[in-house]
Amino acid sequence: MAEARRKPIPPMRGRGMPVPKGAIKKGTLPRLLKTVFKYYKWQLLIVLVCIVVNSFGSLVSSLFIQSIIDDVITPGVTVGYGAVSAKLLGVVITMAGIYLVVVVAGFFWHRIMATITQGMLYHLRTDMFAKMQTLPIKYFDTHAHGEIMSTYTNDTDATRQLIGQSLPTLLSSSITLIVSIGFMIWNSLWLFAVVLVCTVAMGLVVKIIGGNSAKYMVAQQHSLAAEEGFVEEMMKGQKVVKVFTHEERAKEDFDKLNQKLYNDSRRAHVFGNILGPILGNIGNFTYVLLAIVGGLLYTFEATNVGIGSIFFGAKTLSIGTIVAFLGMSRNFTQIVNQMSQQISMIAMGLAGASRVFTLMDEAPEQDEGYVTLVNAKKDENGNITETPEHTGLWAWKHYHKADGTTTYTELKGELVMDMVDFSYVPEKQVLSDVSLYAKPGQQIAFVGATGAGKTTVTNLINRFYDIEDGKIRYDGININKIKKSDLRRSLGIVLQDTNLFTGTVMENIRYGRLEATDEECIEAAKLANAHDFITRLPEGYDTMLQNNGANLSQGQRQLLSIARAAVADAPAMILDEATSSIDTRTEALVQDGMDKLMQGRTVFVIAHRLSTVRNSDAIMVLDHGKIIERGTHEQLIEKKGTYYQLYTGAFELE
Repeated sequence: MAEARRKPIPPMRGRGMPVPKGAIKKGTLPRLLKTVFKYYKWQLLIVLVCIVVNSFGSLVSSLFIQSIIDDVITPGVTVGYGAVSAKLLGVVITMAGIYLVVVVAGFFWHRIMATITQGMLYHLRTDMFAKMQTLPIKYFDTHAHGEIMSTYTNDTDATRQLIGQSLPTLLSSSITLIVSIGFMIWNSLWLFAVVLVCTVAMGLVVKIIGGNSAKYMVAQQHSLAAEEGFVEEMMKGQKVVKVFTHEERAKEDFDKLNQKLYNDSRRAHVFGNILGPILGNIGNFTYVLLAIVGGLLYTFEATNVGIGSIFFGAKTLSIGTIVAFLGMSRNFTQIVNQMSQQISMIAMGLAGASRVFTLMDEAPEQDEGYVTLVNAKKDENGNITETPEHTGLWAWKHYHKADGTTTYTELKGELVMDMVDFSYVPEKQVLSDVSLYAKPGQQIAFVGATGAGKTTVTNLINRFYDIEDGKIRYDGININKIKKSDLRRSLGIVLQDTNLFTGTVMENIRYGRLEATDEECIEAAKLANAHDFITRLPEGYDTMLQNNGANLSQGQRQLLSIARAAVADAPAMILDEATSSIDTRTEALVQDGMDKLMQGRTVFVIAHRLSTVRNSDAIMVLDHGKIIERGTHEQLIEKKGTYYQLYTGAFELE
């Protein structure tokens, strides 16, 4: 009965779900070649020469067989082999010399390409990471982290195979193919006609089967990225999966993604694997057909027609030409087979390169700001001047283009939001007509239900997102005029979700200000009341943290995050649920440190635990993106409105 009443659970729409399959970006191949040429110009030219030499060398055997049969063996039958032995020796020595050159060319080709391919991996990943640092927060909010990681691993590896294997093989095969066609047209149009008919058949097979293989190889890249995105999401949320016993559903969702990847990969490789045998059998048929046609032409002493006959006159088809043609046709079909096998790899490589370039073509975070933050000091008259040393006094350096003057405004932390509207997506308004002000040194708290817009307000102060309408002024300056890096440097922030990086405890605290000394980091830890538990760690401040500080409790990680903000020594602070993961006893210790940290600073506090905002100078109550109440704790309690209900739990039930 329970199963009968159970409603079907809709499929998860998390980050890891499949993304739509996109086509390969137009111009990917020329751009990739241009990028490789940018870094390895002379190496590529050497490789190109080696490929040409290697391609011509692969045809030498057929040409020399023709020469041996027609110029050595056939004359030897009539005049004796002793008379032609010297000529045979000359041919053999020439063949050996050419093959030696081919071996050397092949060695340098593959040796240099190893450097180029690994070097391109280095440059692509370096460029991608550098680009990633310029992207706005919105990009990471709208793209699965596992999918981005897939670009760094799977897509770059597919690009490496394209550069190091597929393209050189395709180029070498193309040159060999062209030379083979030229040889066959030169020697016999009759035999070439046979090869041409079979080549058309090969082309149709390659178009149908190879095209499907390429299509599913591209789909495989997208399916693989979707699966990795889902795995990354599940690993990150493994505790949540366990606590809500969501294991079976997680396995079902993964099975769907894995099945999709399996289907795309299976189809890609089925088409890719059957292509070779089919082309090989067509090649065998061509070989037999050439032998039959050539034998008939030789038997009946038919006049041979070729481009060469125009210059040297028409002759009957020789045995040497037939044998060389057979070897050349075998080589020809092998080359076509080899090129067709590269189609799927080229498609996969281009799909990977396309995804790499898509990341690098993402619009960087726009910053039109020109007001910068500088160290400052005051002279005897109280005027602010810029100084290179750290003084603890900060000022906004404002260059006025109109008259060419520069003014300095002391950084005090005064912030005003005037009728601000904002939405993450156009059709859904998040903030509407929000106005507030914070005087220097004030503590402003934002409270309200989840989704009311509290965190959004702080995101706008940091300019993680830009507002649609209204104004935000910082010390009287429109924040759009302030360079984003300087604006954020003036704001210390403690987030609800703590991120600790692989490194020592000291290095994680110093992340707040890289030039901070060990003593300053220790003082910051003491201020946040983190010093006590740090000294009890196995290596103290040199204890290594990994996997987001998994060897620490959630409260300890949050204390380190607060210490990081303390060492930044910013004049304004944003605390987004900074004490949400700390128990009541630890909260008392932290609150003492926070009170010291907030002295003289403008502080914006987001909190669900309303006991942490009682002492705020002003409390803003948000509901559906609007400020519906504002005032001190006592004033709002006296009103007995929404804040009173939130604080006392006295909700009216309809």
